[in-house]
Amino acid sequence: MPESISDRKRSHLDLCETEPVEHAAKTTLLEEVDLVHDALPEISVDEVDVGTTLLGKRLRAPLLITGMTGGTAEASEINQALAQVAEEEGIAFGLGSQRAMQRSPELTYTFAVRQHAPTTLVLANLGVVQAAAQSTAAVAELVRAVGADAVCIHLNPAQELIQPGGDRDFRGGLAALTRLARELPFPVVAKETGCGISRRTGERLRAAGVRVADVSGAGGTSWVKVETLRADEAQRALGETFADWGIPTAAALLGLRGVGLELIASGGIRTGLDVAKAIALGAGVAGVALPVFRAYRDGGAAAAGRFIDGLVNGLRTAMVLTGARDLNALGRVPVVLGPRLREWVLAEGGA
Repeated sequence: MPESISDRKRSHLDLCETEPVEHAAKTTLLEEVDLVHDALPEISVDEVDVGTTLLGKRLRAPLLITGMTGGTAEASEINQALAQVAEEEGIAFGLGSQRAMQRSPELTYTFAVRQHAPTTLVLANLGVVQAAAQSTAAVAELVRAVGADAVCIHLNPAQELIQPGGDRDFRGGLAALTRLARELPFPVVAKETGCGISRRTGERLRAAGVRVADVSGAGGTSWVKVETLRADEAQRALGETFADWGIPTAAALLGLRGVGLELIASGGIRTGLDVAKAIALGAGVAGVALPVFRAYRDGGAAAAGRFIDGLVNGLRTAMVLTGARDLNALGRVPVVLGPRLREWVLAEGGA
């Protein structure tokens, strides 16, 4: 019997909780970014403003809990708890792929978080292959059904090519994004899923009318590795070959500077200093998933909230130590890049 989407989602959660699913040989390259220290910052910590605006909503900190799950009763509990954390922290929240609820409308409740997060910026989520096969009206209904403010169209060819029963035909994705960006009454966010977005892809997204992109670079969770753990012997060998595939998060951010996209930095963000570095490289907001999920598994919503608080405290500390009173100033602080990261910048046509 073919595996159901609910079974796959349950398997994904179990593997992310217990298995080594992060990139092994490839990092975010954020370790090759140094922010220049200011020994005389003339700033009080209380003066530091970490607030920002994303997709028309004000956030108390530049953070997004990125989409993880849906389609099971367990996923419903996780989504509701973490959406409430986002509400309490004043940050944004993303849903996992809603393909399951489209196939089985009775699963809509697993994505229903609005009553737990009435003022939160909530992002719906659908794969680009599925979006290409649907009308704009159908995608709009998906967003309305969960009361979301915008929709992430996720791009995940590497994951699909390893996933048992995954998509194999990726034609029509750019046309779908163009159509949805033009016709939907909600903003469209183009989101990778751990392999990064190149400058060339960013330019195509911008030309298609997309204004916001989540780079979701390599260095954090590798969905190729997750699917490899679920694959048969032949597919597992292919997955092991491509387990560290992708553009590191820092390289993706630098490659997209000047393209005209508002950038979300996810993929291996683990500390407040990572958040600060990402913003210094051009991101407006940073996204986290795996460490929030694992914190929640270890200690519930309170532990997830403490993890978010730790990110904010680390970000504030980095801002004081660079003399940045707000996020705009942080985006202008001088940065020092290591040799491997400079190689990526040159490969993408940068200076």
